[in-house]
Parts: sequence; structure tokens; C-alpha cells
Amino acid sequence: MELFPVLVCLIALPPALSLSFKSKLNPRIVQTRYGEVQGITRSFEYKSLKPIDVYLGIPYATPPVGSKRFSPTRAPSPWEGVRLSESVGPVCPQKLPDITNEQEALERMPKGRLEYLKRLLPHLRNQSEDCLYLNIYAPAMGEYSEYEQFSSRLSNNTIMFFKKKRTVTI
Repeated sequence: MELFPVLVCLIALPPALSLSFKSKLNPRIVQTRYGEVQGITRSFEYKSLKPIDVYLGIPYATPPVGSKRFSPTRAPSPWEGVRLSESVGPVCPQKLPDITNEQEALERMPKGRLEYLKRLLPHLRNQSEDCLYLNIYAPAMGEYSEYEQFSSRLSNNTIMFFKKKRTVTI
């Protein structure tokens, strides 16, 4: 088997898979050690893709900013009420290559990398040293789920497990 056609297909595939989805507020509220969070459920137009529960921008540490910049992180402060987790937190600061002049950029990098950076840059605009946030994607646990949830407690940390439900064909 020739490797070249396979590589061309694999490289060309990601841009072709621009997924469109619908989001709705997830009615389930999840209790964490620091407070309650409510996420969103995303359903995709492709029926072969199952819905997912999404919890974005959940803090996992107190921001090490100012005088605490080079100190070890600490647990986040607890919050009151339900934290709506529907948008990502800022990304950590990073130096990005200048791609405003496409011709000059192509002298420094391959075209594929340039195209990748063009798609990535909008997601890197919001940068901050306060960037210690989790984005959690999990199989949706609603009526359409093929997963069942059970949890295990291990030294004060709750660990979630998802197990595929058994299906019986008659």
C-alpha cells in the first residue's frame, strides 16, 4: 500500500470536518469541592456523533499573579451559587509568530502551518497569567446517552467513570 495517498487524505481531512453543533444549557448542576457548576450540552448535526456535556472555564487553582507569580498554586476560592461554565477561560501568555504578511510568513514556515495558525489565532486572543482553568468534555448523560455514570471516592477526590451500557438485541 502506498503511504502518500493515505497521508494526503489524513492531512486534507481536518479542514473538511468543520463541525456545526447546537448548544443548550445543561439542566444538571454538578457539585465540586469549590462550588456548583452548570455546563452546556452540545449536539452535532452528524447523527453518528453523540451529544457531549461541556463545562468550560472551571478554575482549578488561585491565579498566581502579582507577588504570587512564581509561587506554587493554591486551591481556588470557593464560590457561592451556581457557576455557569459556558465559555473558556483565558489561555496562558505565549509569543505567537507574526503572520500578518502571508508572503513573509511562508518564508519562515510551511503553508500547512500557516493555515493551522490562522485557524488557531482567534482562540489565542484572550491571554492572561490568570489561565488556570479546565475545559471538560464528557459523554452526555441525558436520555440519549449510551453511557451510565458511577463514581468512586478516593481520598476526598471524586473520580467519575463512564461505562458503556449493555444493549440487548431481541
